[in-house]
Amino acid sequence: MSILTKEQLKNFISENNIQSIPDLYASLKNLFKDTIQEMLEAELSTELGYEKYEKKDKDTPNSRNGYTQKT
Repeated sequence: MSILTKEQLKNFISENNIQSIPDLYASLKNLFKDTIQEMLEAELSTELGYEKYEKKDKDTPNSRNGYTQKT
């Protein structure tokens, strides 16, 4: 049993101009990168117990204040 129909797969291939296996890999990478990023951010929020940039009092020494460059 397939999640996508053959018509949906054909549309995906034509919309992304997939001609080879590397094209397919690149398209799938782009398709899943935002989903995986959101999952990781949700996992971090759950682990820390508060959302990113949340201002209320926290009972933890952990903090998350955005992205910074590492030196």
